Amino acid sequence: MSRPPRLCSCGMIVPADTICACQRDAIRARGRRHDAKRPNSRQRGYTRRWEALRAEFLRLHPACAFCGAPAEHVDHITAHKGNPALFWNWNNLQALCAHCHNSAKQRQERSTES
Repeated sequence: MSRPPRLCSCGMIVPADTICACQRDAIRARGRRHDAKRPNSRQRGYTRRWEALRAEFLRLHPACAFCGAPAEHVDHITAHKGNPALFWNWNNLQALCAHCHNSAKQRQERSTES
């Protein structure tokens, strides 16, 4: 059973399972504002030293910790938020595939922020 279309706040009628173009634009604008204030990756500690540690970690942990697929990302289990002890702690790292890093892990982090 499909859900009926809905009325967006801009006045457009959109299918139930999609977002309106105005909402998509607002989400992108919010992301650009966030990125403009955020330090770049080098300023956040992702240096050549990190790249070497990341390569070694992926060599030793080639599978995603969530689904078992080939890992592409090394993720901090507990967000380091600039804390060098958490940033460099080997036990605070996990290997993740791109899908899990960009979906499941992000949902998990959003749920713990509240």
